[in-house]
Amino acid sequence: MNVNFLITLPNHDDTTHYLSAWSKEIIKIANDFSLKVFDLSGEKANRKEFESKIKSLSPKLVMLNGHGDKDIVMGHRNEILIKAGENDDLLKLKIVYALSCSSAKILGLESVKKGALNYTGYLDDFIFMYEPNLFSRPNLDKTAGLFLSPSNVFIESLIKGNSVKESFERSRKAIIKNFNKSASTSECDPTISRFLWWNLRNFSSQGNMNVSIKD
Repeated sequence: MNVNFLITLPNHDDTTHYLSAWSKEIIKIANDFSLKVFDLSGEKANRKEFESKIKSLSPKLVMLNGHGDKDIVMGHRNEILIKAGENDDLLKLKIVYALSCSSAKILGLESVKKGALNYTGYLDDFIFMYEPNLFSRPNLDKTAGLFLSPSNVFIESLIKGNSVKESFERSRKAIIKNFNKSASTSECDPTISRFLWWNLRNFSSQGNMNVSIKD
């Protein structure tokens, strides 16, 4: 598929370290499916680079990793990359996934009004837990995987050409599966299942649910 895929990978604290590490598999799958991947890693995940690349490349698919709030998503060292009412028009004609706290609440809504094909993200905090002893090897962290693997399911499904609706449902099912797994295991920290349910409740997709990168 002749599709450009832009992904931001800030890496300056525990949260962004994990998000970036778990996104490596996403990039691998995108390459396997012949998408043209443009990753803004570390310090490159800044507003100037983001605006430049999104204007010049017109990516069909955009994934935003990083901290956020109701109307913003941030990049490296929490520099605001995109903000509702300022530059959300940059998402016009794009399918967007934001693995970021709360941004679906206002930024998602406003970007769809400005012409984004779809904006999927979270209406409140996205929460995950991890094992500190595996911080240097985050991809081996099974606790973090309970949260981040279902997130990857969504974007990987889109990369394979499935619709937003199908990808969204697959991701939801993966969250529910991990919730049931953690809730039924007495050895598992009950906080895990509580946070998985929280993420499920706040997982939101706005705009055209039938669109795919093949359209």
